[in-house]
Amino acid sequence: MAHAVHAGMTASITELKRDPMGTMAAGRGAAVAILNRNQPAFYCIPADQYEAILDRLEDAELNAIADARAGQAEVAVSLDDL
Repeated sequence: MAHAVHAGMTASITELKRDPMGTMAAGRGAAVAILNRNQPAFYCIPADQYEAILDRLEDAELNAIADARAGQAEVAVSLDDL
């Protein structure tokens, strides 16, 4: 069965165990696909990329909340009430 690899660099689990930081360095700041018996088992990504992914997910969740609230009825408020 064929599997898509979503990384420009691959390494085996054995290589990762032998030299974890060297394996990540080989990715030159990009994701590294870790293979188990020539099938992608997981991806190692640098911390800054992981943080960026989490930020984008949070932004998407906040946008969904804002979109859901945009359809709700408006509430009139005067400046004096604030």
